Amino acid sequence: MSVTTGSRRPTGWHRVGHLARRAWSMEIHGYQNIYRFLFRRPRVPAGAAGFSYHQPVLPILIVFTVVSAVELVVVDLIVHRWPTIRIPLLVLGIWGLTFMIGLLFGMLVRPHAVGPDGIRIRSGSEVDIPLTWDDIDSVTLRKRAIQEKEPKVTVDEQGEATLHLRIMNETNLEIRLEEPTPLRLPHGTETVRVVAIFADDPKAFLAEARRHLQPAT
Repeated sequence: MSVTTGSRRPTGWHRVGHLARRAWSMEIHGYQNIYRFLFRRPRVPAGAAGFSYHQPVLPILIVFTVVSAVELVVVDLIVHRWPTIRIPLLVLGIWGLTFMIGLLFGMLVRPHAVGPDGIRIRSGSEVDIPLTWDDIDSVTLRKRAIQEKEPKVTVDEQGEATLHLRIMNETNLEIRLEEPTPLRLPHGTETVRVVAIFADDPKAFLAEARRHLQPAT
């Protein structure tokens, strides 16, 4: 059994301001993602190994990106006789297509990273959680299927909070922390003891993590 955490959420103008800052951050990161993809500069710390997590959602993102491109062309053909309509729609369409490309590339150039300094947990441009080896108690394989409407942070009957960074409602790795730790997320800060994530190759992720954890044990 799990329940949601009791953390407070911003309301009113605070929520509007938070959403505006989040949208602006996603916009800037989108352009950075395109730059990193084109120049083959994935965001992986020096000496660390990157582990992707995009395979289950890659076909969906590609489809949405292609649809955005086709929609841009079709709309432009329909309204090309009316410049006052065409230009705003063209600008909006190009922005939408660029946003989708940035979102797609964000998952490609911002993988999870395991290295000498610890683990960086990623989810596109919005989630980048640094964990040092001193923070981490263990890394294990654990496959979980999460209900679509289940919150990102749940608390079990023992009061242990878990952050679920799922891909297609699934995680396959569990990172247990030494103690409840505050983690910064897009919606605010959550204090959790366990982080459940998804990696395309969880066994390789685990092997690399254990290579760094063993000397400390």
